[in-house]
Amino acid sequence: MEAIAIHGRGITETSLPFIKKTISFLDRNRVPVLISKSLKHDTPGIFDQYGSFTDSNDLKDCKAILSLGGDGTLLDTLAIVGQTELPILGINLGRLGFLATISKDKIEEALEAFISGEYEIENRTLVQLTGAHEFLVEKNYALNEFAILRKDTSSMIVVKSYLNGEFLNTYWADGLMVSTPTGSTGYSLSCGGPVLMPTASNLLITPVSPHNLNVRPLVIPDSATLRFEVETRDKSFLISLDSRSSSIDSQIQSFEIRKADFFAKLVKIKGDTFIDTLRTKLTWGLDKRNYF
Repeated sequence: MEAIAIHGRGITETSLPFIKKTISFLDRNRVPVLISKSLKHDTPGIFDQYGSFTDSNDLKDCKAILSLGGDGTLLDTLAIVGQTELPILGINLGRLGFLATISKDKIEEALEAFISGEYEIENRTLVQLTGAHEFLVEKNYALNEFAILRKDTSSMIVVKSYLNGEFLNTYWADGLMVSTPTGSTGYSLSCGGPVLMPTASNLLITPVSPHNLNVRPLVIPDSATLRFEVETRDKSFLISLDSRSSSIDSQIQSFEIRKADFFAKLVKIKGDTFIDTLRTKLTWGLDKRNYF
């Protein structure tokens, strides 16, 4: 039987019992288990009897990887998986959980469905960055968004934007992001962007606190290529891909963003739908008039 890998981070006393429950279930069903070295580090002496992994090279014989934590843990899991497209099943031991949607009380139910083959794989679009600093060469992709942000100053940054080579707009703002449909419920949403269905063939350009209030988020086809040129009074600015960020010298000014040529493959258990997640996580439909 193919192994299942398990990754978690920032393990707390309240989340540890659910991790043990997950591994015990797999043991009872005779499913081989691999545990990330970072999870072992956070739980010294508890899971030493299991094999471990560090990166995607150690996961060639695995059927899937379980992400035990919140959405940040799932993004971290994706960074480990990389371009291998190993399916990821997110179990929510955190708070909101737009990506890790399996709740604590449904762990065994979800694992039973997965082992029985009662699941679907949902391809989630990634964005890929070129023309950036060396730190992003190996992991130059994001599931949620790519962002350009001001750093350590009250001054705005100026971002000249080009869509398929044609000048689009100059954004005077605290920053600018390109979000995937998956990322539309994250940072982009908090900056006034729309919610997209996760399988939509679109990307979002969303300004962060724009100086011109008539500049609004823009939905574009995910076949487009975007180029950005940055101007700032500061010596540096920030760029980020999901939770990975770095300071960039202001002399490095040009970046290109396009849809990646690989996907994040998220495991969706029967009954686990995006519409239900929207209602639950964004408390849609809680108007008291719905109950009379």
